[in-house]
Amino acid sequence: MKKILLLSDTHSYIDDTMLKYVKKADEVWHAGDIGDIKVTDIISKIKPIRAVYGNIDNKIIRSEFPLDNKFELEGVSVWITHIGGYPNRYDQRIKSAIAENPPKIFISGHSHILKVIYDKKLNLLHLNPGAVGKHGFHKVRTMLRFEIDKGNIGNLEIIELEKR
Repeated sequence: MKKILLLSDTHSYIDDTMLKYVKKADEVWHAGDIGDIKVTDIISKIKPIRAVYGNIDNKIIRSEFPLDNKFELEGVSVWITHIGGYPNRYDQRIKSAIAENPPKIFISGHSHILKVIYDKKLNLLHLNPGAVGKHGFHKVRTMLRFEIDKGNIGNLEIIELEKR
């Protein structure tokens, strides 16, 4: 079993509250718009991190993390990308690829809007953790955490941090 902390859109921001949740996870997944490599450097000193770069990320971040991160963990296939859309509105770049080979979990960031949607057509769980940074239009900083165990996804929790 793996405990996952999912975050996105840090926009160079990290604080002790976020790190409290990082310490409780087995892995941290970041869905892009990291902002400053120090964010992932700090996290990776505490827990393993899987991430993708977002549209605001510089050459340093783009050289360290891919546009798409596809992997399998505990029998669950995962696809993380920053701009991916959501069920019935997937981004044109990934639309055909996700239809041909859907993962069990599809994760995107970018919108700053927390979404948890089950796509019945593709039989996948779409997750967008919202934004945990302080830059953007969102009112509340959010993250998700969940567990993956032997092909199952469970104990999904929305984490709301302070209002910005």
